[in-house]
Amino acid sequence: MSEAYRTARRQRPVRASRPTWGRVPVMGFLLKVAITAVGVWLAVQLVDGLEFNGTWVALIAIAVILAVVNALVRPVVSLLSLPLVLLTLGLFLLVINALMLGLTVWFSEQFDLGLTSTGFSANFLGALIITIVSWIGEALLGRD
Repeated sequence: MSEAYRTARRQRPVRASRPTWGRVPVMGFLLKVAITAVGVWLAVQLVDGLEFNGTWVALIAIAVILAVVNALVRPVVSLLSLPLVLLTLGLFLLVINALMLGLTVWFSEQFDLGLTSTGFSANFLGALIITIVSWIGEALLGRD
């Protein structure tokens, strides 16, 4: 390379690229929270055992709690239950999802956010709906 080329290359202004959902961590997190909130709302509408009596702010707070539970607690539970996950060829992960939703419902009751559940079967079906909505939302809008 010639010295003139190197100098011209250094002096070129750097163009700011447009941020995409996957490259901006805050926007990606907010998008996932919004998708999760839609999933929780849809699960409450479709599953008889799940009830929500609160505002949209409480729904967003529940989605954040679910995201935190999935980020912090779910990996530990998944690791500890790895033999069961392998034995059931991954189907036990659905049970883990239901347990994480149950933990989220418990936190919701502690903070008086308005999400209640009648039991494990409602949590199981609700977690299944939230998982499907999250999967479809991330497939349509892109993953980070």
